[in-house]
Amino acid sequence: MEDVLAPDGRGLKHVAVREYVRSLVTGSAPGSPAPSERELVHQFGVARMTVRQAMDALVVEGLLERIPGRGTFVARPRRAASRITGYTEEMSRRGLLAESQTLLARREQAGPGVARALSLTEGDAVIHWRRLRRADGTPMCLEDAYLNEVLLPGFLQSGMPTSLYDALDGRGLRPTWAEDSITADRATPEEATLLEVDEGASVLRHSRRALAGDKVVEVSRTVYRADRFTLWVQLGHDV
Repeated sequence: MEDVLAPDGRGLKHVAVREYVRSLVTGSAPGSPAPSERELVHQFGVARMTVRQAMDALVVEGLLERIPGRGTFVARPRRAASRITGYTEEMSRRGLLAESQTLLARREQAGPGVARALSLTEGDAVIHWRRLRRADGTPMCLEDAYLNEVLLPGFLQSGMPTSLYDALDGRGLRPTWAEDSITADRATPEEATLLEVDEGASVLRHSRRALAGDKVVEVSRTVYRADRFTLWVQLGHDV
């Protein structure tokens, strides 16, 4: 490897080791062993730290994975991030029949919080859609969704859809990513009545800011019954 490795080019050395290992393992079955650091140190005549730097880069990239006590192996494919789902689809995944009752659907002027979240100016027109949402006939949550009216002309006049995300999909605006937050709280008297729980019962407050590309299409605030709803989150190594 003397024609590839410069005598004082440590950076070039670790790149050469990295690409050599890549060429060996690319296409190999997940779980196949990668060359050991000792083998690579001997083969390339470089410091162990240089080999470790090369292997670290491939681990971060997701091509290799380290298993403590065993060694380094070809990584298994990582799962993609969870697809953003709306309430109807989420309940279906859980084996529950989703139903919705529209309590309010109207054009409003955006307040400061909603305007900021939707990247609008305070007072701009937004669509406010409030629904009581059930699962297998029992109240599950109370949802207030705010939508940018400019992006959804005629939305209120076309009849309220069963699924908001399906309606957005039909307009080429299905959210591609979202920012969510969850907090624990207690139900207000109005929420308790609608959700059929005791006043002050535990609830989960879910806030979402959903975007289609770089366009903010939905801001929602949802109150879930804590005795009926469990939040599921998939976690993994970010690269």
